[in-house]
Amino acid sequence: MAETAATTLHALIQAGAADATALSSPGGVPLTFGQLRALTDRTIAALNAQGIGRGDRVGIVLDNGPEMAAAFIAIAAGATSAPLNPAYKADEFTFYLNDLNAKLLVVAEGSETPAVAVAEKLGVPVVRLQPTPDQGAGSFTLTFPDTAATPAIDGGPADPDDIALVLHTSGTTSRPKIVPLKQSNVCASARNIRQTLAFTAADRGLNIMPLFHIHGLIAGILAPLSGGSQVSCTPGFNALKFFGWMGEVRPTWYTAVPTMHQAILGRAARNKEVIAANPLRFIRSSSSSMPPQVMKEIEDVFGAPLLEAYGMTEAAHQMASNPLPPRPHHAGSVGLAAGPEIAIVDEDGEPLPAGETGEIVIRGDNVMAGYENNDKANSEAFTRQGWFRTGDQGTLSPEGYLAITGRLKEIINRGGEKISPREVDEILMDHPAVSQCVTFAMPHDKLGEEVCAAIVLREGQSLMEKDLRSFAAERLAAFKVPAKILILDEIPKGATGKLQRIGLAQKLGLV
Repeated sequence: MAETAATTLHALIQAGAADATALSSPGGVPLTFGQLRALTDRTIAALNAQGIGRGDRVGIVLDNGPEMAAAFIAIAAGATSAPLNPAYKADEFTFYLNDLNAKLLVVAEGSETPAVAVAEKLGVPVVRLQPTPDQGAGSFTLTFPDTAATPAIDGGPADPDDIALVLHTSGTTSRPKIVPLKQSNVCASARNIRQTLAFTAADRGLNIMPLFHIHGLIAGILAPLSGGSQVSCTPGFNALKFFGWMGEVRPTWYTAVPTMHQAILGRAARNKEVIAANPLRFIRSSSSSMPPQVMKEIEDVFGAPLLEAYGMTEAAHQMASNPLPPRPHHAGSVGLAAGPEIAIVDEDGEPLPAGETGEIVIRGDNVMAGYENNDKANSEAFTRQGWFRTGDQGTLSPEGYLAITGRLKEIINRGGEKISPREVDEILMDHPAVSQCVTFAMPHDKLGEEVCAAIVLREGQSLMEKDLRSFAAERLAAFKVPAKILILDEIPKGATGKLQRIGLAQKLGLV
């Protein structure tokens, strides 16, 4: 039976049976698909009455949990959602609310976020969201300011070409760029993930990803809902609570970034009974590279395949993914094209044969049309053949499996020798005492850049820097061996839990 693919969020949430659970939360009352649809219609009507319609930007500053998931969907179905990291400081909120041209800001009732004072200064009305958990996880009411408003001209549910979601790129090397994603883009990505992972109404996801980031919003929430699945929304990642949630929610899968998987793995030995009682269909990893050693350990502990996927904000998340069994999934690969077309090209944008290293490019209905108000970035981001340049370097095997060799901007240039930091990571991770590793460039007055690495040791282990450098020297060419290895209690992470190479030398005081 041919399915009609949803091209708007309003259509996407029609997937589940009216009485089937859409959203839940540990310890909470479930919210059905019927209730989610009614909540969405009420929210669109309330926004329209206040003059907010299709294309108007609504900043959302809410903590992780079912209300954030429901508010994102309900607002994006009729306007443009702009989720912002609640941990931002006033200066950051000033930049983002200004840059987005937000027409409204939604915060939780009683919230003391600095975003409120910033919005008031900028003249952006503040709406308070009051959770009503007794009516279902994620259920809420909105309280608008007491000012007269003219109803929206463009009201009702959004069209496929309307912008559903705006996010900023992380901006590690430049000013953050606005990524506008259409209704059709986010729905295409949700469909691609649903098909890759074969979601059905029998699945239950445990969302631990932040919901101000593309990974959590699309893979954690929209993709499973588009398959009629249930998602249990936690207050955010907490390794100490993960196995308690697992025992209560009984998920069939979860998605996370590698640092979270490693933290979960660190507590798995004392939670064997929970793992045995709750078999998972699969585990998904995305947003940064999964060390092959960690992948093997997770698969051994959980007895489930770990499927590494490849995503980015500009593609509304997923571009490639390892497939479910019985098809093979490979450590060190992000799998097969899983939605958009993928090619490897040279500097002129011309395709390269299988096995050759070049830039990874994509095109498809999940890919943004272009950055907002940024002609320079767009001229650099798209090839003349119409492919989007990911900025990643990689190779495609003859079977179509994609391996990422590094970010073009992260490649270390040591006196003209180009070094992939991932290659060095994988060697250092082979040392039995090493738990986490990030290799990065450190400025050098003669060579331009020198190789440096930051590591975290496994619990109870000790290791000298010189011994780890000797270990690396036996396995790497001399120019690839880190000149300096920092042994830390914790490596600084970005807001979404990713280990970021760019800027790490400055963060660690090496510049």
